[in-house]
Amino acid sequence: MSILHVSDAKVTGPRELWIRFSDGADGTIDLTGELKGKIFEPLNDPAYFALGSFDVEAHTVVWPNGADFAPEFLRARLKANSGRVAEGPSA
Repeated sequence: MSILHVSDAKVTGPRELWIRFSDGADGTIDLTGELKGKIFEPLNDPAYFALGSFDVEAHTVVWPNGADFAPEFLRARLKANSGRVAEGPSA
């Protein structure tokens, strides 16, 4: 079994990310309601959330203040948000 990684990601909304995972799943994740606690509260500001970027070394999305989400958490949110998970590469 391989370790799950984020293989690509883009900010698509004020609290939304489009993410592709190493297992081929991809989709949009809404993080509204997940941005709690000292490290994540700044991400509630859409301008700051927009600073999120894919980090090739960390294999996830990161922000300048050190905030990031584990790929497993993001993968679980993708399934919870959409009710389905798109498998395989996107066109």
